[in-house]
Formats: sequence, structure tokens, C-alpha cells
Amino acid sequence: MAEFENSVSGQVSGNVVQAASIGSVHFHSGPPGNPVPRQLPPAPRLFVSRDDELTALDRWREHEGDQLLVVVSGPGGVGKTSLALRWLHDTREQFPDGQLYVDLGAHAEAAQPDEVLEWFLGALGVEVVPPGLPQRQALFRSLTAGRSFSVLLDNAASAGQVRPLLPASASCVVVVTSRWRLSPLGMDGARFIEVDPMGVQASVELLERVLGEHRLAVEASAARELARLCGGMPIALGVIGARLSRRPRRTLAREVDELRTENRRLANLDLGGSASVSAVLDLSYVDLPPRQARLYRLTSWHPGPSFGVEVAAAMLAEDVGEVEDDLDDLVEKNLLSEVGDDRFRFHDLLRLHAREQDDADVEEAVRRAVEFYLDRAVVADSAAIPGRPRVGLRFKSADPDAFGSRAEALDWLDHERDNLVQSLRAAESHGWPELVWQLAEAMFALFQRRHHYSDWLFTHQLAVAAAQACGEQTAEARLRVQLAVALRNLGRLDEVEEQVRVVLELAGDHDLGSRATALVQLGHVHRLQGRFEVALRYFREGVDVETRHGRVRGIGLARRRVGEVLIELGRLDEAVTELRESEALLDNVVDKARARMFLSRALLRAGRCDESLALADGVLADVRDAGSPLHVADAFELLGEIAERQGDLGGARDHFRAALACYGESFDPSADRVRDRLTALDRDEDERAADVPAQQEPGDREGDLR
Repeated sequence: MAEFENSVSGQVSGNVVQAASIGSVHFHSGPPGNPVPRQLPPAPRLFVSRDDELTALDRWREHEGDQLLVVVSGPGGVGKTSLALRWLHDTREQFPDGQLYVDLGAHAEAAQPDEVLEWFLGALGVEVVPPGLPQRQALFRSLTAGRSFSVLLDNAASAGQVRPLLPASASCVVVVTSRWRLSPLGMDGARFIEVDPMGVQASVELLERVLGEHRLAVEASAARELARLCGGMPIALGVIGARLSRRPRRTLAREVDELRTENRRLANLDLGGSASVSAVLDLSYVDLPPRQARLYRLTSWHPGPSFGVEVAAAMLAEDVGEVEDDLDDLVEKNLLSEVGDDRFRFHDLLRLHAREQDDADVEEAVRRAVEFYLDRAVVADSAAIPGRPRVGLRFKSADPDAFGSRAEALDWLDHERDNLVQSLRAAESHGWPELVWQLAEAMFALFQRRHHYSDWLFTHQLAVAAAQACGEQTAEARLRVQLAVALRNLGRLDEVEEQVRVVLELAGDHDLGSRATALVQLGHVHRLQGRFEVALRYFREGVDVETRHGRVRGIGLARRRVGEVLIELGRLDEAVTELRESEALLDNVVDKARARMFLSRALLRAGRCDESLALADGVLADVRDAGSPLHVADAFELLGEIAERQGDLGGARDHFRAALACYGESFDPSADRVRDRLTALDRDEDERAADVPAQQEPGDREGDLR
């Protein structure tokens, strides 16, 4: 098994996390800018009335000097989210710094504030998120202070879920939707809007938008009765309107008769205020062609909150082209929402209704979805870090050239991260341990390169138990090492040692790959604790085991670690030798570039600046396409160190700023060190301008060199 590396170095006192799906990652050579998130779902296609509510929102926005917090409450399906989206889209120009959105009730379990802050901080450009809720709150408030945002917190369950997500700026507006009034938020200055079902006139107006004025005028009495039977609920009116619009010859009177009959049936059930919605949905469901009805039922069990065409086809074991047409049809019938290009999701009431319909194929459909994500994650993981040994058999047939680049593969994993994690959770709850550990293994490249440590810990802790349940000792050992990498970067070194000791017991002398990697992890622990001689001994033992194993890449990576610690010991000639041999053994572009980066550092420490610079320029070129912003940050920082040593303070400043652009607003010790370098450069420049000798020569701060 190849040695695992992570671009975060130095001891970290707490969690280090990158947040959320941010699409592609862009690197800039200038100072970091402020990303402008545009996360709001599309504005509602059908929206009428609510003039009083919109007027109140406008008035509060105009007159409130402090941050505006609004709670929009009402029963499910009454149009709370539509109202919030309509107003936030209409006022988006008032929030030049962006809009943030989260559905707090998208999963079976309510989203926790620390998870949401991870997503928000990622959308705001944070590559590495601080540990724990209090630190994340502090960073979120720092980033939003003085900026103008709107935030929609959809489907909130409690005031406690909302409070940690409130930004600091007086120019921010937060809209919360909930089925509950959330009265305790009044202590936070909240304004409250209670959304009631629409009146008959507004309901008829909504139907008119769908069916046309003439059709309703012909049957004005039936139109009013239909509106009344829908209970003034926009979700019911939208579905019934879509149903009628597809049947231009169907009379409204006939629809009224069918809905009355259905309402009488439901009156015997304890459905409370949802009876009218249930009646409409039941009628529309019965009216679906068989394959569309099956699609509606089965995709409602999709593990994550939104899904694409391909996974929907996999759940049905059907052709993608045919399923694509059926999905479009469900959108037209208002039974499904399209939230992006070929991306779909259910309204929570529609998901609940669809799941209430019996289907014996549900469990198999969920398994097909889980295996769909597993198969694609295996391909993406192979493309992101080619050449690393894996345990799962699916990797044997994976095409590492399926993606155009490593960054593209990582972007896919990042984009589907929530679905991947929820698929793993579904596999665990359904009792499929063999899929649990394989999914975790297939997400390792994502976690290693993009630093989603919260998900990393969650998935790998489940995966270790799953591998144990399957009797997969090799998989268990390797997953424990992957877990140890996360713990190491979180500064939880005692836990790293616990995991590694178990790996050494599991590996014995038969799994030399896991044994070598475990020894290297022990070397890291001692290195981070400042015991460099002990670290060197473990690294060299790792080289010996890799040599016995005959795995060339493993030998190369372990020798690189030897070279790194030799630099810290000041044994520079030995370090140069080790690092040159390390690069010669490696054939992965990124692996070779990382070896050259440390070789460049050793040469710089030895005073061979020209040689160091020649290597560093090549390193930057090679890691740009790796998909890991911190690899690029390391390369820029190295170039800054070289420029500083050569006396080019302006060039050093430019390189350090470029490194910071890669970190964004990251909570990362390396970013802090780069900021310290910039501060020192500014201080030295001020001292020179004042004709005062500098107290410290540039580049002499050896503690900064890695």
C-alpha cells in the first residue's frame, strides 16, 4: 500500500476541514478575492398573491438598521419557500456579496450547524475550516462582517439550529422557513411572517396562470370549487394545474368530482391539514404511466438530496434516454423539481408521498444507487491519484483515463460528496458492510486532496467497522491508516498511534504495504513532536519494509520522508541524496514534483539558490493541474523563500501572496506562517526605509522551512 501524504504539515491543534462542493478550484497569482456565492434555487415558476408579505419584507429591509432576521412559518406545502425565494431573487441586487442557501431538513436527520457552517465557509472560499462549532462560527462571522449577504435557511426545525448560522454583518438578511413559528428567535430580533393558505381568489389566479384565462372563465364556478378543494395550498394547486394543462379537453367540473371523491376517502384518515394535498397527489399519482409512477416511487429513496439522470436510470435499471424523458415529464407535472442542469430533487411533501406508495423493489433500487456511486467514485479516485494500490476489486477494471485531468476527477468527487456520504450511510443502515468500506476507500483521494475531514472521519470510522464485519483484514488495515492520516492532521496524535498499533498487529509480516505505511505514520507522529531522530528511524524502517515488499512507489515515497526529516536535522548532503533517489523511483507527476520540492528546499538551505530556483519553477508547473490548492500553495511559498534569500523582497511578497490566494481564508497553520512571512517582509522594508538595520535576515527563520 502506498504511503499516504497530505499537504497540511506541522502540528494542528484541532480539526482541519475543507467545506462543501465548490465546483472547480481556480488558482490565482494575486491576493485572494472574496468569492460571491449564488446558491439560491431558481425562483418559483408559479407565484401569485402574497402582496402583504412581500410588502412587509420590503418595509423591514428598508427601515431596519440592524441585521434583518425573518422567520417565515406555516404548514407544509403552503408556499413558505416560494415566498422567500421570490423576495430574495427580487432583491438580489441589494446583496452584492452573494446569497447562501441550505435545506436544513434535506436528510432524514436535521442538518447540524457545524455541518452547515462547513458548507457555507467552503462557498466563501475557505479551503480549510477550523475545528468545532465555536471556531467555525467565529470565522463565518469574520468573513461576513462588513459584507452584504442574503441567507436562506430552509426547513429549520428549531431556533438552536438557526442561531449559530447568523452572520455578523448589519447588511445581511437571513430568512428562515419552518413549519414552526420558532418564537425563541424573537430574542434575536426576529420578525415573523405566518403564511396561511391562499384565498379562493388568489388560488383561482394561480390556476389561471397555468390553464389560461379563457378556460377558467368558461367554468368559473368549477374553478372556484377546485381552488377551495385544494385548500389554498400552492403545491396542490400547482400539481392539479399541471394535470389539467396536459388534458385540455378535460372539464374542471370532472376534476372537481374526482377530487371530492378522493377527499371523502381521505376524511377517514388522520391527515390533519394535509388532506387536500394528499388528495391531489393521490389523483396525480394514479394518473401516471407505469414507468413514471415507478420512477416517482423509487427515486424518492435516493440517498442524497438531489440526483442526476444517470443514477435515476440506475435505480430503475432502465435506459438513460427513456428515464430522462420521464424525469422531464415529472417536472412538467410539478411532481419533481429541476434544480440544475439535469439535476432533480423532491419537495419534502412529494418525497413523503412517493415513499408512501408500495414498491417491492425499493431496497434493490437503493442498492443500485449506492453501487452506481461506488463505481463512479472508484473511477474518479483512480484518475485523481493513479498508481496507488487499492483493495476493492472494482479498481481492477477502473479506467483511470475516464476523466480529462486529476482536477476534473476531484471536482466530480467534490460535486457528489454529499450523495457519496449519504450512500455510505444508506449502505450502513441497510446492512451492506461490503459497500461501506469500498465507498470509503473510493473517497480517499477526495479527502486527501480537498481536506473534508469531518466526512473523512465519519466515513472511515464506519468503514473500519464494516471491514471488520466482513473479515477483510487488509481493507481494515488500510482504512485505519487512512483514518490515521486524518487524525494526524487534526493533531490527535495519541489516536494516530492507537490506529497504527492496530495496523501493525493486523499486517504482521504478510501485509507489508500496510506495515510500511504504518511505520511511516509513526515517523510522522514523532516528527510532529520534535523527535527527529526517532522519526528518522521509523522512516528508514518503512523504506526497508517497502524494499522487502518490492513496491517501487512505496520506496520512493518513504525515502522522500527520510529526506524531509534530514533537512530538519541539518544533514543537507544526505537529504539531497535521498530526495534525488526518491524522485528517480517515482513516476507519478505529482509525486515527483513533491520530491523535487523538498530537494529544492534542501539545496536552498545549503546555499545553492540557483539550483533551488530551477527546481522550484518546475514544481509549480507540475502541481497546478493536481487539483490540490495546498500543493500549489507549497510551491508558491517555496518560490517566495528563494526570492527572499536572494534579496528580491518584492518577488518574495508576490509569491507569498499567491500562496495565500490558494489558502483563501483557510484555518491552516501554513497559511498563518505565510502571513507571518509577509509581515516580516513589511517590517524589514520599513526598517530599511528608516535606515535602521534589520533585526533578522530574510530566510534565516529555519523553523519556517519544511
